[in-house]
Amino acid sequence: MKTILYNKFDKKEIANLPRAFFPGKIIVILNEAEADKAVDYLLAQDILGIDTETRPVFKKGHHHKVALLQVCDRKVCFLFRLNIIGIPPSVIRLLEDTTIPKIGLSLTDDMLMLHHRAKFEPGNFIDLQNIVEQFGIEDKSLQKLYANIFGERIVKREQLSNWENQVLTDKQKIYGATDAWTCIRIYERLQELKSIGNYELVKIDETDNEQEK
Repeated sequence: MKTILYNKFDKKEIANLPRAFFPGKIIVILNEAEADKAVDYLLAQDILGIDTETRPVFKKGHHHKVALLQVCDRKVCFLFRLNIIGIPPSVIRLLEDTTIPKIGLSLTDDMLMLHHRAKFEPGNFIDLQNIVEQFGIEDKSLQKLYANIFGERIVKREQLSNWENQVLTDKQKIYGATDAWTCIRIYERLQELKSIGNYELVKIDETDNEQEK
């Protein structure tokens, strides 16, 4: 049976889907020594998911630097608290690595935020927004892409929480890890579908969507 993909996923359908969350181990990085060990582990893997979080701004003209860098493999996610440790040399080494594919979404924004903290030359990064275009998928949000491909829901409630809290809540940790991990899952699933060609793109008519509103 062919996998059905949609060029645009109906956001109203997402609330009815089962929740997706990272099932592995989450490790919060609070100092340079921990960062060194985490990077050594990550650079021994074959693929990584990556994401960042920044404290939201509610006043015009105010800005915050990126607070959290999430990097995971399939089983472990490290949460680097950049608002506490900055970007140590080991993390620069990770970001500049050219051997291991690092999968993310809207990476231009992430790189811009990270460059506000430190200078580095981005290594081997793959942006899912470029990958999904090859399938005719027009959605750009992680939540819609994951719902489209896996039929599961990423809960976004923690997105606008304070990522500079002294201690991250369990909900924040799960949210951060899930966003990085789902990037790997989407990438690997699309690569699989591309190799076997066993999928069909269903195009949703924009006029149909307008009539439903």
